Amino acid sequence: MKTAPSAYTRTYARARRHAWTLADNYIRHTTIGDPQLDPVMEELSSMPPADLHRFIEAGIERQDDVLRRAPRSLRNFFETLEEPEWLDHEAFRPGIRAFHTNADLMLVAFVAGVLVEGFSTLIAKSFNLTGRVAFTKRRLQQNNRQLMEIFYPGGLARDGDGWKLSTRVRFVHCRIRTLLSRSEVWDREAWGTPVSAAHLGLAIAVFSKRLLDFSKKVGATYGRDEEASVMAVWRYAGYLMGIPESILYRDAAQAESVYTIGFMCEPPAGQDSVDMANALIRAIPSVADITDPVESKKTVALAYRLSRALIGPARARQFRYPWKPTLGALAIFSAKQRAHRMLKSTQLVRSSNFTQLLKISVYDEDGLSYKLPDNVRASRSSEW
Repeated sequence: MKTAPSAYTRTYARARRHAWTLADNYIRHTTIGDPQLDPVMEELSSMPPADLHRFIEAGIERQDDVLRRAPRSLRNFFETLEEPEWLDHEAFRPGIRAFHTNADLMLVAFVAGVLVEGFSTLIAKSFNLTGRVAFTKRRLQQNNRQLMEIFYPGGLARDGDGWKLSTRVRFVHCRIRTLLSRSEVWDREAWGTPVSAAHLGLAIAVFSKRLLDFSKKVGATYGRDEEASVMAVWRYAGYLMGIPESILYRDAAQAESVYTIGFMCEPPAGQDSVDMANALIRAIPSVADITDPVESKKTVALAYRLSRALIGPARARQFRYPWKPTLGALAIFSAKQRAHRMLKSTQLVRSSNFTQLLKISVYDEDGLSYKLPDNVRASRSSEW
């Protein structure tokens, strides 16, 4: 039995009685970050931010003339980025079609269920300690943007924005991991590695399999090939984000195993998770540009009701949600969505969904930004 970070001791022992190999693997990854990129970012930690950002942009955007002037370690990293043997871009097509047909419902499931549930792990501590809770609206918009881009036709090709955004996320995670590891606020013996491979492996399993499960509860429909395709899209996005294949799921069944045993290993959700979950729900009106106070209040109330129905009463109590009746909430919401779709053609639904995604995603005027945080506290960091 592996020695676990102290916060996991009791839950790990209990999880191990259910599936010891899976529990051991999960706990092993709580002390692993990104084995390939972490050493590179550690070596470059003293580089002037402007130079670092320029070289990262050069690597992602394939600006070879600029990248030639980068440190050898960073050049080696980009030179060794290869597509995995299991990658099949053609396998993404059914999932992309399904996403654009069900995007509005997938967004509801993503925000009210998937993201909220993902923050029930100790990864929430990384966000709270850095003060990122105050920037929940922008983070939600960034999540929406990545979701949109990885499911855009060609988005995960080498020059697609889904590929670029996912690789950028990998650099952001590495930088936050370095900043927290060097700070006095992070207790490595208790919590393991900041933004660990375990947490990211669990998160990508939730982003994929739970996204399908939750979106079906609010009215989405998929064929078997479409479900497998959605899983394939997220798997490659996870690979691009630097999740080691030793914790990255292969299919839907394994994804379910990863998050099931992962949640069993995780300690009960604490105040950090409470703060993050409630901040996400309360940010929904501002992301959707709802300014009327009455309408905003109604939107938050609906979000809490749907979220409670999706994640279940036990998790909702952990998050200290305000009580909302959930009897029939998912059935009524799902019925309304089906009725709405009956009045529109599939093409009109896809067009409307795409427009909605554009409105609630971050698109900076200068294009993709490759800036990284330069202070462990978000309020003291340069804009990124």
